Amino acid sequence: MARVTTEERGFILAMLLAIIVAMGILLTALLPSAHAEIQRDQEAELIFRGEALAAGIRAYRAKTGGYPLSLEDLGKMRPPVVRKVYKDPMSREGEWDLITAVQPGASGDTSGLPIVGVKTKVQENSFRIYNGKTLTSDWAFSAAGNLLGVPGAAAAATAPGAATDATPKTDTPTTTPK
Repeated sequence: MARVTTEERGFILAMLLAIIVAMGILLTALLPSAHAEIQRDQEAELIFRGEALAAGIRAYRAKTGGYPLSLEDLGKMRPPVVRKVYKDPMSREGEWDLITAVQPGASGDTSGLPIVGVKTKVQENSFRIYNGKTLTSDWAFSAAGNLLGVPGAAAAATAPGAATDATPKTDTPTTTPK
């Protein structure tokens, strides 16, 4: 059995310490990009879930003639108008900020009011631009037109999440002179 001298023990300890420091530096460099990737995934999931709930509210209104009084009403219909009553992926509690057909009273309580859409409660700058908005709490997923000034509802009623084309389209054919 070979003996390890005290000089070699110090060298191994210094090498181990250098490896640990290098790994720590690499991990701190990778942490912001991991956080950004998580936020991008949450934003994509927010758009998917918000648009699914808005489509479910539109289907509920088409079947019943009115808006639901709670999100759970969407799942109680037979056949259900949504696969699942999704939770807000941006917040820890998973509770949506409800957009109602009428303005809530002074207390701000929205229970019992007809729901026309949802949005997240989390105010965070986003990586994506959704309906011209960069703050996640401004992203409104609505089943109605611009009802009582609902932000973003007019764009959501036409095509959810679709980018608008700024170039005007004309119906008149263009001809080139000969």
